[in-house]
Amino acid sequence: MVAKPPKYVVNPMPAQAAPALVEKLKKVETASIGHFRHIGFMDIGMKPLLDGKHIVGTAVTLAIPGQDSTLLHHAAGLLRPGDVLVIDRLGDTKHACFGGGVCVAVKASGAVAAILDGPCTDPSEIRREDFPLWCRGVSPITTRVYDIGGSMNVAVSCGGAAVNPGDIIVADENGVLVLPVAEAEAAAEEGWTRQERSGRSQDRVRKGEKIGDISGATAKVLAALAEQGRS
Repeated sequence: MVAKPPKYVVNPMPAQAAPALVEKLKKVETASIGHFRHIGFMDIGMKPLLDGKHIVGTAVTLAIPGQDSTLLHHAAGLLRPGDVLVIDRLGDTKHACFGGGVCVAVKASGAVAAILDGPCTDPSEIRREDFPLWCRGVSPITTRVYDIGGSMNVAVSCGGAAVNPGDIIVADENGVLVLPVAEAEAAAEEGWTRQERSGRSQDRVRKGEKIGDISGATAKVLAALAEQGRS
């Protein structure tokens, strides 16, 4: 007899990121890390619902099927301050599982954001709650408590990126980045270094230098033109 697969999988909550590391990553833009790291970024379809938000937190993952939000309602009661709820919709782009009511519940838990690989609903209510959400748009068709099933704190796919429970999520106006804890410190250090360097370069341009001279691009173009006999 074939064993029936479990309706729900609810694994223990992951260890949370060290506060010092979270504070360090809060100073670094995702684009600064994107200068040297090309993995772990969600695709450009994942848009922030609110402008100007920059969040860092520990990934708590959820995988729920199209019409059902039963496990999401349960998970909202397990979230902790500093968590980021990452929701894999298992390919569904029609049903909105996250609206005003769920937003209030997730925010009340102390979670710092939600990342939803699908549409939300009630965008005005979510904005009024000032709760950071990244998602794929808006839909009027909502989920229900159908008791179909789902999984919590398992490896998921969100925005085309692999997310494990306990990974660190960094999200801002540029996009969403997933960092394994073991790689986060180095990414934060290198990102901050490049961010400071970029700031210095911008100051030099404001004072009259050319960006092509600073970056070395102009020298490369002139050298190539000289080789082509077009200097």
